[in-house]
Amino acid sequence: MAVLKMQRISICALKKDRKAILEKLQSLGTLEVDHILDEDEDFHRMDTVGQKQGFEKAAASVDQALDILERYVPEEKSVFSALEGKKLISVEEGMKVQEERRDLLRTAKQIYDLDREHAEQLASVTKLTNSIESLTPWLALDVPLKAMKTDRTVFFPGTMPGGTTAAKVYEVLAEKAPDTESADVHIISQEQSTVYLAVICLKEEAGAIEDALRSEGFARASQTWEEVPARQKEQLEQQISEYREKVSGIEEKITALASERERLKIVADYYRVRADKYEVLGTLPQSERTFVISGYIPEAVAGSVADGLMKKYDCMVDVEELKEDEEPPVILKNNPFSANMEGVVESYGLPVKGEIDPTTIMSFFYVFFFGMMLSDAAYGVIVSIVCGILVLKFPRMSPGMKKSLKLFFYCGLSTIVWGVLFGGYFGNIVDIVSAKFLGTTITPPALWFVPLNEPMKLLLYSLLFGVIHLFTGLAIKGYLCIRDGKIMDFFCDVVLWFMLLIGLILMLLPSDLFASIAQMEIVFPGWLNTTAKALAIIGAVGIVLMSGRSNKNPALRIALGAYDLYNITGWLSDVLSYSRLLALGLATGVIASVINQMGSMLPNNVIGIIFFILIFIVGHAMNLAINLLGAYVHTNRLQFVEFFGKFYEGGGRPFNPFRENTKYAEIKEETLS
Repeated sequence: MAVLKMQRISICALKKDRKAILEKLQSLGTLEVDHILDEDEDFHRMDTVGQKQGFEKAAASVDQALDILERYVPEEKSVFSALEGKKLISVEEGMKVQEERRDLLRTAKQIYDLDREHAEQLASVTKLTNSIESLTPWLALDVPLKAMKTDRTVFFPGTMPGGTTAAKVYEVLAEKAPDTESADVHIISQEQSTVYLAVICLKEEAGAIEDALRSEGFARASQTWEEVPARQKEQLEQQISEYREKVSGIEEKITALASERERLKIVADYYRVRADKYEVLGTLPQSERTFVISGYIPEAVAGSVADGLMKKYDCMVDVEELKEDEEPPVILKNNPFSANMEGVVESYGLPVKGEIDPTTIMSFFYVFFFGMMLSDAAYGVIVSIVCGILVLKFPRMSPGMKKSLKLFFYCGLSTIVWGVLFGGYFGNIVDIVSAKFLGTTITPPALWFVPLNEPMKLLLYSLLFGVIHLFTGLAIKGYLCIRDGKIMDFFCDVVLWFMLLIGLILMLLPSDLFASIAQMEIVFPGWLNTTAKALAIIGAVGIVLMSGRSNKNPALRIALGAYDLYNITGWLSDVLSYSRLLALGLATGVIASVINQMGSMLPNNVIGIIFFILIFIVGHAMNLAINLLGAYVHTNRLQFVEFFGKFYEGGGRPFNPFRENTKYAEIKEETLS
């Protein structure tokens, strides 16, 4: 339960060691660069934008080549490839690829050029295929598909609307071009919406005939060819065949280059790392012979980093404490169990300077509530086994993914415990199977009670756990007040609220309202009832008088105090929010029981057993998925809204070190030896 203490480290070294020191710091990944030295007449900053963009462009071109390879030769990946993490390579392997980086860039360009040529060839095939489709209706034509002339005649092909016949064409000509003496119309082919025809007429009558036909929808052929359509089709098919051969050849060349995939990945990461290095290089204050790099570093490693650099290079390293007004980046450090819940805190907001890391305290409540919401031992076994196997089988998965799986592993263990306490094993599957196939009902006993039989009891315990959770949050607020020396704040904002809340709870327990809900009667001795009333009155009066203590106006002070007292309704709504523990816990059991009941309605034969198994597997898989998501969402809500709302604000900035941010592979970690 801690935020790692940060220090500022400043390194002043000779320019000749600049490259080596930057690469060492980048490989260590322990420094967040944050300069405090401004430019002056002695120190200036380099313009490295061009170099940075060049490296980014090189990385992007290699990434593009890898995407092209993935389209042509998909990499064989397992179903769990997302969990495998980045490939680990040796320093020697990385150096070898770096030496061959220019050749690999040429390979990437070759892949890109081949892909572009491949696209061009396919476009040509598509164009020729479309030409064949437009030529097909004219295959019966035994002359070239184009307008032709002799000394006395004209020939022109074209189309007219569907249903047009030669007789109709002649009728149109007789009506709209009566002065023409001769026209020969040949129907070549016809479709539902188009008729393909050719017209031969005298040269001097061609204009009048075509105008008459256009009035009825005639249009000349959209394409013209020098060859007879049948012959032209053969030539186009031959060209398509040639293009397809070229396409196959290009695909073979690209496939052959797939052997370079792993080296291309490494060189892409190399250029990505170089781009990050030059981005930092552009921020360094530099003089004629020296440079300075400064930033935040965890106190735990600051000494070893400083000693290692000074032993290896001619440099001066200064490690100093942060200033009071300096807001450092945040790194959380928790025990192996609680560290898996750090992602939950990060998703809400990291602690700012002066706040505590709530992860450890929250982690126990988180697992406790999650298991209570899912509350089925069989579901818990499945979740724990699956998550445990994945963590062990894929040791190189990303840290965030590993923490998430471990979180669900522990939540699964909690679910097992709650399932045993509530007697839930795939709902009531033991009862159903024993009654259906054995003729006798066997019910596994619940170590505590069965929620479906005593829902009000579960509700009371849910509210009790909620009160404990909220009081813990208020107690942490009190600890922070005492730690910071704010004794008056501790008394007014914590102690008075504890007095009011505890007094109201003690007044509620022996009441008829509570007895009707809990189906049990609690009787306190007279002195305790009096004490409860006194606590509530003192707490309420104190809140009204002291909540607005920062204001000197008495009336406004009382008004602010009364408004703060009104926040008791907020406490009531917060406590009632924990009824979701009841709702989700019952939902898991009820849905599971309904699924089991559906399966039990089938006959006791082979087909019935098969369908019973199918309903069991599909139904419980869906129930587990839905309630697993529900438990995750609502457990987060109880932490974010109810628990953190009592003492925690968040808003800290995560630690962003200068490191090798690779995409495909990682080089074995560097040391300062």
